Amino acid sequence: MTTSAVYSLRPQPTACVPETAMVMAAGLGKRMRPLTATRPKPLVEVAGKTLIDHTFDHLRAAGVKRAIVNVHYLADQMEAHLKARVKDIDLVISDERKQLMETGGGIVQARALIGDRPFLCVNSDNLWVDGPIDAIRALAAQWDDERMDALLLLVPLARAHSHRGQGDFRLDAMGRITERRKPGRLAPFVYTGVQILSPRVIRDWPEGPFSTNLFWNRAMEAGRLWGVVHQGLWFDVGTPAAVGAAEAVLAEM
Repeated sequence: MTTSAVYSLRPQPTACVPETAMVMAAGLGKRMRPLTATRPKPLVEVAGKTLIDHTFDHLRAAGVKRAIVNVHYLADQMEAHLKARVKDIDLVISDERKQLMETGGGIVQARALIGDRPFLCVNSDNLWVDGPIDAIRALAAQWDDERMDALLLLVPLARAHSHRGQGDFRLDAMGRITERRKPGRLAPFVYTGVQILSPRVIRDWPEGPFSTNLFWNRAMEAGRLWGVVHQGLWFDVGTPAAVGAAEAVLAEM
């Protein structure tokens, strides 16, 4: 299928960027070794800037006011870096030193900090370049609280730089996510690690660590999981080789 069908979604008249972002920064970064032997993955540099600083640049540009950052692996380094660099966004640390909670569990642990309004959730090891429109603002412009529990920023598999997977999702003509990739088959869209979530989807969770997939699957079954296609560049920076590949593309811009 083509991606043009996604544009049938229309910006909401009262759309605005969520004031709060949950920034996922607690992972172990095993695939990025040896670069992560002595530093957390979000502090790996790409094009002279750490991954998490790239993320915060996007948050600032979009007008995000407050960021909750979860920490686990080499947490002291993460906290020190954030406190030294983040001056214009209210910063709250969600401490997972005792146990890594994974993506879903991390959101649950920070639930009281998130509040009751839709929030942005961003993986801090993301690297993207905005297209004609700021990607976060474009995502927020499509948010419809009456129809959606989750809205994911997606990129076509063919434009997912250094991505070695086979895609994640399929979309219908309106932009609703209809199914996950089936074993042995390709899916046309890859999740970029950027999404808007409604707090109402955070319910009936299991004890201990678990993936955000639990919330996505529920939303998809209810027809409330949607996607927007990113029009800029996106890089899967999961390995040391992918760092060099991303820098080579960025150097040509």
